[in-house]
Amino acid sequence: MEMPVIRPIEKQDNARLTELIRSILDDFGVPRIGSAYADSALDDMYSAYQMEKSAYFVIDDNGTLLGGAGIAQLDNFDGPVCELQKMYFAIEARGRGLGTEMMRICLEKAKEFGYEKVYLETMPYMIAAQKLYERSGFTYIDGPLGDTGHYACQTHMIKQL
Repeated sequence: MEMPVIRPIEKQDNARLTELIRSILDDFGVPRIGSAYADSALDDMYSAYQMEKSAYFVIDDNGTLLGGAGIAQLDNFDGPVCELQKMYFAIEARGRGLGTEMMRICLEKAKEFGYEKVYLETMPYMIAAQKLYERSGFTYIDGPLGDTGHYACQTHMIKQL
């Protein structure tokens, strides 16, 4: 079986990616307010990641999107800190090493852009994701950095690059 490809987002990915991310958030019972679910960026992910020092990658399995993740400057924070954003994978993508590879690509891009730290927010019950973050060198911090508007996400982590 051919491995899916991780590639930069393309404009034609928008509709499918929006649908995929919102369905994954629904599957996990993530609140629709105070989380990524309400982000206007979800409706046009391609455009949202065209700003300087940001990138978004998708998992493409022969034309079927299985997930994605991106990095961008942390909102409302002054300093060389980016946020790992909208890292979600369909059930078919989980447990195949794709999360580890996606993380490697995102962290490499963050270094290339000159960031010194990577911050993330997640839901306390997203245990498998947190295990990936810990394996990737993230540590827990006591509260949020910046202001992403994701007040429903009560777990905060950071990694020094």
